[in-house]
Amino acid sequence: MSSCPQCGAKVSWGTHVCPECGTKVPVKGVVSAIFTHIPHPRIALRKQHGPVTRRDMLPSGGAMQRFNTFLALKITGAVGTMWCAYLFALLALLSLPEAINGGKAALIAWIAQTFLQLVLLSIIIVGQKVEGAASDRRSSDTYNDAEAILHEAIQIQEHLAAQDKVLTDLIEKLRQPGTT
Repeated sequence: MSSCPQCGAKVSWGTHVCPECGTKVPVKGVVSAIFTHIPHPRIALRKQHGPVTRRDMLPSGGAMQRFNTFLALKITGAVGTMWCAYLFALLALLSLPEAINGGKAALIAWIAQTFLQLVLLSIIIVGQKVEGAASDRRSSDTYNDAEAILHEAIQIQEHLAAQDKVLTDLIEKLRQPGTT
């Protein structure tokens, strides 16, 4: 294992380009390389940053913006529970007898404005939290899968570089006078 002349990062044997900074690394003992691997710039960026998390999406601006976000998250967390949906349903049912006595229009208004809006609000937030958690998990899994694939591709590239070295050495030996 050698090191990059530019950034000092450890470079595996046979690698022609530093995976950290992209600098060409001379390969000792190899007269000419069959192939020079140039890593995509995204590889270095992936090493610096992991997958985006919810925390990364929170505002980091002024105190008022942070307070508003904090308050919104706390209220959403409280309203987005099934216990809150049960409480809202109970609250809505308290006014049901009055809506029934008010006639058909009052009953329809009660269903649309009181019951559906109040109760479904909490249930929808609960569902969105579940969907968000599943989406975060899928995103993290995809990121980890991409990391594994990248590692495997680097291993393949290093294997091919080792084969290039052996082939280059064999070609050089065959080119020397007096060898058959």
